[in-house]
Amino acid sequence: MSRKDYLKSDIIPHIPLQPGVYQYFDVDGKIIYVGKAKSLRKRVQSYFNRDKDLSGKTKVLVSRIHQIKYIVVETEFDALLLENNLIKKYQPKYNIQLRDDKTYPWICIKNERFPRVFSTRNPIKDGSIYFGPYASGRMMNTLLDFVRELFPLRTCNFDLNQDNIEQGKFKVCLDYHIGKCKGPCEGFQSEDDYRGNIEQIKHILKGNLKSVSDYLKENMAKSATEMDFEMAQNFKEKLDIIQRYQSKSTVVSSSIKNLDIFGYEEDTKKAYINFLKVIDGAIIQSHTIELKKQLDETPEDLLAAGMIELRDRFDSNSREIIVPFVVDIEGKNFEMKVPQRGDRKNLLELSQRNLKYYLLDKKKRNESIKKNKEETGIAKIIQNDLNLKEPVHRIECFDNSNFQGTNPVAACVVFENGKPKNSDYRHYKVKTVEGPDDFASMREIVYRRYKRQVDEGNKLPQLIVIDGGKGQLSAAVSALKEAGVYGKVAIIGIAKRLEEIFFPGDSIPIYLDKTSTTLKVIQHCRNEAHRFGITFHRDLRSKNTFKTALQDIDGIGLKTAQVLLRKFKSVKKIEEASFDELKAEVGKAKAEVVYAHFH
Repeated sequence: MSRKDYLKSDIIPHIPLQPGVYQYFDVDGKIIYVGKAKSLRKRVQSYFNRDKDLSGKTKVLVSRIHQIKYIVVETEFDALLLENNLIKKYQPKYNIQLRDDKTYPWICIKNERFPRVFSTRNPIKDGSIYFGPYASGRMMNTLLDFVRELFPLRTCNFDLNQDNIEQGKFKVCLDYHIGKCKGPCEGFQSEDDYRGNIEQIKHILKGNLKSVSDYLKENMAKSATEMDFEMAQNFKEKLDIIQRYQSKSTVVSSSIKNLDIFGYEEDTKKAYINFLKVIDGAIIQSHTIELKKQLDETPEDLLAAGMIELRDRFDSNSREIIVPFVVDIEGKNFEMKVPQRGDRKNLLELSQRNLKYYLLDKKKRNESIKKNKEETGIAKIIQNDLNLKEPVHRIECFDNSNFQGTNPVAACVVFENGKPKNSDYRHYKVKTVEGPDDFASMREIVYRRYKRQVDEGNKLPQLIVIDGGKGQLSAAVSALKEAGVYGKVAIIGIAKRLEEIFFPGDSIPIYLDKTSTTLKVIQHCRNEAHRFGITFHRDLRSKNTFKTALQDIDGIGLKTAQVLLRKFKSVKKIEEASFDELKAEVGKAKAEVVYAHFH
């Protein structure tokens, strides 16, 4: 199996559908591409499922992918931020659109009396507060528009000190008249009211929308109590905007500097530790390790060992460490914290969430490997028991069915890796054979089946099973030769009496052990083909009987026959019915025809 096929079948199906960042590594373990996604699995899958639509450069990228890793985050905003940080740190070869020296935008709350809120690419250490950086200006502007829709803010750069306002140096602009600013420049809005709005904006930019919702609800209720219904309606509209927007984010504030975050999970045999590294308020690293339990180590022992290993591996000297529980490490030069709320708590939850997806991924991959082993095992067992050239993943089995030479039909059932594949079952009406000739019927159906498969370029099975002995097998072999596939597919016949297995050209059958997997699979195929064929044959016979008894009456069509059968249940009861009973169901004219036919 090629590396690409392995990634498609064994890795990608287990990637979660949550938002996050994916990383592609080459054969040397070097990051060659970093990307963001609203749905990780769907985005990664798109690289492998539409080869014809990919550009030449993207095809080269896909051909060099040797390993895929991902980091799950809460929202698309977080994915944008994390992608930017990882690209700046690793400068992957194929992220050419981000390899220039441009800086990425931040949202700034300016350090001034009536703080402005705006975007900037040049953070300045002047006491202002910055949120970001954002890898997408469009997404950042969406957030800014949302903030301005909730809270009227000034956009002018006037020096709004108390003296200037009292002296009337400024006049309100158009923003005031259209409701986008409350006019602090002329003293129409107090500094306390403006600062209250700024505090709520900080909560939004940190992703904490609950406190903003609580603030709006409290003011709405207060305004309603004071009979100020216009103001209460204003707060309600803002609350509706919040509820429509509602998406919790883990964007890190620039007030957080360097952090190491460790998430922890364990089962009976192993401990799993996730490491998030934050530098200058941005996540730049995520990695998960497994520690095998040897004795009766406590979670504290295991987390301590994992922390030392990961900090050493990634050369971390952060003085602040966030953990789910405190561990005792001698000679430490850092402070360990178990956060209860805020950004640090959000980061710890993010680390725990990545661990959860890591374990789900591991479980699904193990189940997939186990399933593949079982399926491969059955295919190999059948190959060995029947001494065939290749493993038997697909079996097609044929059976004929007729009743005293009437309505001859055939059934083809398909098994893949020892299990029925019902969607591929087919039944056939025998067209060229008159009377009860099983050999000729088998020959016709097998020829039709494989002539069509060859003409349409469909894949052939590894094994064909014929329900019958040497005669039916010989007829099927003749059909395969005519269709041009004999020798490309193994074929056997199974006789019912002693469950003998016949091979073409060999008059002596083989007998498989009654308990063998191979015999059980072949018997299951044969029984399914018989059941499927009999069911079809009965349906066909029933339709023909129905047609002979009623539709052959001149003047009686299918619809009238159905009405009568629905009422009287059988042809015999229709024959016994009175004229009035028939008339009540199909009218006088048709009742006369039916009654006259039977009487």
